[in-house]
Amino acid sequence: MSQQPLRIGFVGAGFNTRFHIQSLTEVRDCEVMGVVSHTKASAESAVNLAKELGVGPSARAFDSVEEMTADSSIDALWLSNPNHTRIPVMEEVLAGSQRRDTPLKGICLEKPLARTLQEALQVKGIADEIGVPTGYLENMLWAPSVVRAREILWRRGAKLSGRPYLARATEEHSGPHSAWFWQRDLAGGGALLDMMCHSIEAARWLLTEPGAPRSSLTPEKVSATVGTLKWNEPHYVQELKNRYGDAVDWSKNPADDFSRATVHWRTDDGRELLTETTSSWCFVSAGIRHTFELLGPEYAMEVNMAQCGASVFFSREVTGDAGEDLVEKQNAEQGLMPVSPNEPAHYGYAGENRYFVKSFLSGTQTKLDFQDGVEVMRLLMAAYKSAAEDRAIAPTEPELETYRPFGEMRPD
Repeated sequence: MSQQPLRIGFVGAGFNTRFHIQSLTEVRDCEVMGVVSHTKASAESAVNLAKELGVGPSARAFDSVEEMTADSSIDALWLSNPNHTRIPVMEEVLAGSQRRDTPLKGICLEKPLARTLQEALQVKGIADEIGVPTGYLENMLWAPSVVRAREILWRRGAKLSGRPYLARATEEHSGPHSAWFWQRDLAGGGALLDMMCHSIEAARWLLTEPGAPRSSLTPEKVSATVGTLKWNEPHYVQELKNRYGDAVDWSKNPADDFSRATVHWRTDDGRELLTETTSSWCFVSAGIRHTFELLGPEYAMEVNMAQCGASVFFSREVTGDAGEDLVEKQNAEQGLMPVSPNEPAHYGYAGENRYFVKSFLSGTQTKLDFQDGVEVMRLLMAAYKSAAEDRAIAPTEPELETYRPFGEMRPD
């Protein structure tokens, strides 16, 4: 007898949700049953994608998060809504869950968990009240090339010459595609909040011995630098206004478009380790720069996600419309360009979703949940505070729970 599939409802219908839906072509025992978005048209667009790919033949657009959560055709939720709507959406999930005859099997939420540590703790608190398994969506921990390289280094290098002691992770591109990312009172920050959540968690995971708990590494201090290097220049201020309107004005309300952080960690047997992470919205190349390194006594690992296994070349005689049909954050249509044959798998979405679908169906505790998202937010707030005060910050400082890098923020 075949297993009943996990019937998924998506909140949000943008770039990230579409990656998730595309990845489900490689995930067994699940199907898309619903989508909610800020407009019915965007929700229906995501529904149509699921139908075209054969991963949601019965999918439909819902009018609200509460309605979709309460519907008995939905088993689990994947939340990819904007940062400033995290708490209102979780409150709707709570309300909808209270109308159900049977509980949800799980809730996944995209990185970052919220805009601040205080909000992240609220999100987790609401999830605790709902009382179902949670998943913190950090796709890079399932990227096949990163997973394979880490496994080999720990199995061969660490076993024979000692554990790794330094991990580096970098994610840089030319900037996000939606207006709210550029509005610091909605997003909560800039490149550090948007992208270093990837890098700082991936670097921590690389240094953690396979099978060991998160608690085997303790972050002791965070030192960081942030800057606004490109997007506050008059030409680029105007470019943002042309794209998104006067609501996005980096001459008056800039955030960070570059960030770098060093975290000092202590192992449970007293050894010091380091992670170095860099994120920016001011990197222009063929596509995104996404690299990982892991260094130990007699070995090293390097993964460059831009090396997709294929490339194409177009001369200046070949012109066409701008787009992202070759790679994520594509910046050119001519010259030598990388081509990713399967971005959702390459970036770890397929592996990530395969894992959480299996966990929710079996009712087991996930290895990456909302508490992990809280701990990532703690490090990100420490990084912002370090940059603002020009000193190393201990993640245990109580002020972090109310810290807001850019002051007051707008509610949904």
